[in-house]
Amino acid sequence: MLAAVIGAAVIFSRNSEEKHESGKPGVTSKAVKLVCSQTDYKETCEKTLAGANTTDPKKLIEAAFDATVGSITEVLKSSALLKMAATDPSTKGAFDVCDEVLENAVDDLRSSIQKVESLDGGKAKAFVADLRTRLAAVGDDQETCIDAFENTTGDTGEKMKELLKTAKEMASNGLAMVTDLTKILGSLQLSKVLGSGGGGSSGARKLMVEEYVGRRIQQVAEMKPTMVVAKDGSGEFKTIAEAIKKLPPKNNETLIVILIKAGVYAETVILPKKVNKVVLLGEGPTKTIITGNLNFAAAVNADDFIAKDLTMENTAGSEGHQAVALRVSGDQAVLFNVNIFGYQDSLYAHKYRQFYRGCTISGTIDFVFGDSLSIFQDCTFVVRKPGKNQACMVTAQGRIDIRSPGGFVLQKSRISAEPELISSTPPVKVYLGRPWKEMSRTIIMNSDIGVFVDPTGWSVWAGTFALDTCYYAEFENVGPGSGTAVRVTWKGIKKITPQIAESWTGGVAYGDDSWIKAAGVPYVPTMMKV
Repeated sequence: MLAAVIGAAVIFSRNSEEKHESGKPGVTSKAVKLVCSQTDYKETCEKTLAGANTTDPKKLIEAAFDATVGSITEVLKSSALLKMAATDPSTKGAFDVCDEVLENAVDDLRSSIQKVESLDGGKAKAFVADLRTRLAAVGDDQETCIDAFENTTGDTGEKMKELLKTAKEMASNGLAMVTDLTKILGSLQLSKVLGSGGGGSSGARKLMVEEYVGRRIQQVAEMKPTMVVAKDGSGEFKTIAEAIKKLPPKNNETLIVILIKAGVYAETVILPKKVNKVVLLGEGPTKTIITGNLNFAAAVNADDFIAKDLTMENTAGSEGHQAVALRVSGDQAVLFNVNIFGYQDSLYAHKYRQFYRGCTISGTIDFVFGDSLSIFQDCTFVVRKPGKNQACMVTAQGRIDIRSPGGFVLQKSRISAEPELISSTPPVKVYLGRPWKEMSRTIIMNSDIGVFVDPTGWSVWAGTFALDTCYYAEFENVGPGSGTAVRVTWKGIKKITPQIAESWTGGVAYGDDSWIKAAGVPYVPTMMKV
């Protein structure tokens, strides 16, 4: 791999001195083959870039992203299948999901094109983290569209899967290009080959980051309310939804703090995409409660979201099946001292990067699921009594691409249970997790695991699905349920070293953790002892 990419870099470097060669089909074809050499779908990659007529690596990657935009847009605009699904009552809900998430995928791809255009070799680490996060989310959104048809009748879901097949391959190829090329950037410092982008000295950049983090910490620490919501009428708004309606449709600069005074708010809270940098600040998780009993109680689609000192719950109960208390679909979300209460699928940590500190999350089946890169630090996972003949799984991580940064990390946390579950007769089977998708990844380290967890540790999803391709690891955990002597022995069960465990701490796994530091919440970027 190193040889291939270095070879490509040499060709790209020569092009700056031999511009007259750049348009020749043979040279372009060779560059395309090299860029596509590390992708999983090489034929699709080469077809995508066949007419690129450039050997510039940035332009080739941009062309690949742009082609993926075109492929997804074509599905949205021209698909007879989607048009039919939009009018069929049995599939309209699934269509609405597809319409939303595929538009989000296009937005992420367009954002990725802009990032590649401004690629700075001197900022490789943060660049890789941000771009990989966006590109993995493109795949997640396409998968979410397909999943939406899972419980519908007929063969529409299978047709949708086929319709998105090429677009999914193209998205995977884009992730592969960026992951491998920028790995070389970081390890061999080929910034001169790809251009420095005028980033300035590393010392100056570090100072700028420190100044930004310092300003944000001060902003968050002060937490002066921009808006006040009070059920008793003492604020500007009586409902959270009313306050959100008054937010600007786009926000990338100003921190907006919505103080939610004590009370039970029975409403569905949706924070729209691009309404970024919003803080939902409660008066304590036992005082400020957002509650609902439909598909979800709260959904966050915006970036740079912060929630503190409140509860979000779905009261549908164990008989309500999938009933999300909170869905987070925005990047760089931080939650501190938040209760997330539900039963099945309580927390949908959908995509991008998320950080949870001092939170309590309760549920029964797959009650933490999704494909974000989420670190849960000093959190408590409470297993509740499920319905009759049901087992419980704490996690169901949904990574779909081996290069995706997605994964759940439980760090210095606790897995406990409600008394009703402990005293159940017959006993309820409880597992640490099961593989929702093929590349499911969960790491539990330095955490306390209760005695009620089944000694085998992990549950199957269906048959042998994903048992070889998942990535599950336990490292230096304590508690009566932490013994690994009789754990399942799938190929996907990993025994990790201290060095690998360290790679799953926030300071390493996120690539750039300045957004957590800027949130002003307790955070340890390194290993934490029990």
